[in-house]
Amino acid sequence: MQLSRRIRDARTTLANRRTMRVQTRRLADELASFRTTAERAELDELLSRHSSEETREIRAILYRQDIERQQSAARQTAGLGGYLG
Repeated sequence: MQLSRRIRDARTTLANRRTMRVQTRRLADELASFRTTAERAELDELLSRHSSEETREIRAILYRQDIERQQSAARQTAGLGGYLG
């Protein structure tokens, strides 16, 4: 394979990855707006209508956001004199 073709292929791959990261970041920002229990319940109901394969990316983002919120709450508690072990 020619060097110029390899370089072009590498650039295309990098551009595609960049596009996917931007799309994932936008999706995560949209999903972050579902914060209340009622909003999350509505979102979970909507997701339950689709297969796990179809919702895998969304559920992974929601899981990460839940973990981040829990860690943030734990840090705030620790900052108020609580113990974070």
